[in-house]
Amino acid sequence: MSSLVQEKVSQAVSILQEKGIDLWLTFVRETSAVTDPVLPLIYGDADLTWQSALMISASGETTAIVGSHELEAARRTGAYHTLIPYVQSVRPHLLAELERINPASIAINTSPDDVLADGLSHGMYQVLAGYLAGTPFQDRLISAAGIISALRGRKTPAEVARIRAAVAAAEGIFTDTFAYAKTGMTEIQISQFMHQKMIALGLEPAWTLSGCPIVNAGPDSPAGHGEPADYLIRPGQLLHIDFGVRYQGYCSDLQRMAYFLAPGETQPPAAVQQGFATVARAIQQAAAAIRPGVVCQEIDAIARAVVTSAGYPEYQYGTGHQVGRLAHDGGGMFGPAWERYGDIPFRKIEAGQVYTIEPGLELPGYGCLGIEEDVVVTEHGAEFISHPQTELIIC
Repeated sequence: MSSLVQEKVSQAVSILQEKGIDLWLTFVRETSAVTDPVLPLIYGDADLTWQSALMISASGETTAIVGSHELEAARRTGAYHTLIPYVQSVRPHLLAELERINPASIAINTSPDDVLADGLSHGMYQVLAGYLAGTPFQDRLISAAGIISALRGRKTPAEVARIRAAVAAAEGIFTDTFAYAKTGMTEIQISQFMHQKMIALGLEPAWTLSGCPIVNAGPDSPAGHGEPADYLIRPGQLLHIDFGVRYQGYCSDLQRMAYFLAPGETQPPAAVQQGFATVARAIQQAAAAIRPGVVCQEIDAIARAVVTSAGYPEYQYGTGHQVGRLAHDGGGMFGPAWERYGDIPFRKIEAGQVYTIEPGLELPGYGCLGIEEDVVVTEHGAEFISHPQTELIIC
């Protein structure tokens, strides 16, 4: 079993102490069908079938109450000091542990804003509430969103190393792809080439295979989270690719841009060069402002202002999100104060978090223009994990 689970469970204990929370309870069942997003961090890749309770205490105690047939899998995590198997019901064992620990606060995985901290299903919440009814613990439940956000966000050195490897692999595939791409090719052909490269390296896509990469050839190709289509690469137009890979459970997420010269052109038109320079400048200015303690929304505002002050319309998405076990990971994001994001943009940046920075704009007649870089937050600021694209690739 990977020691990474042990590292994250140990980290969770420190987070509980920091936040003054006595106990964190992850309550699940049949995780092969409905999984809690936090399980890979605190339990690994094994499934839990019967009702199971993973308990992490601020005192450092860790307990796994699991079905008897999953006792050995729980032991192999190396992360839980106390292992309690059961056959008929988890209830008496759960209540006995709560009575023994007597926590003043019990964090459970519910959140109105953070999907990655909202893993407790409504049905399982009802089961848990029923078990706790009539006990002192029924009124001690709080959200574990702050714990999970910190645990997912604060990457250990081993996690950052895996992300760095995922970034390097994606950058290599990008290099091969732009050497391969020619006018007359379709978005689908570009996607298939990148899939072949990825498979040859034994890697997985950072998100759903059919939409990874996202490929936009020219102005008619709709930007966003779509699948490659039959749009052709044409002279005098942009090629935009959004792509990432998963390496040992951790992702990269990058965007790169190329321009295909039209007959008679020796360089891209001024409008294309200006648009690219604007997006690249927005990334650099945003990165320069990143440091622990800054509110995420402030970074979004910096990048957004660079684009709009240059005369372009405001892009309709957040400037950056966290990256980790998922391409869209962690709690905080570089986003505007829009209702759909809830409180996520108002969280503070922390050391160890890994973010994308991905402003963009549309160039009528040429296509969408977006660059995306990955950075890790250190105690002193942001360090690029990717090699920033500072010049437009010309084909």
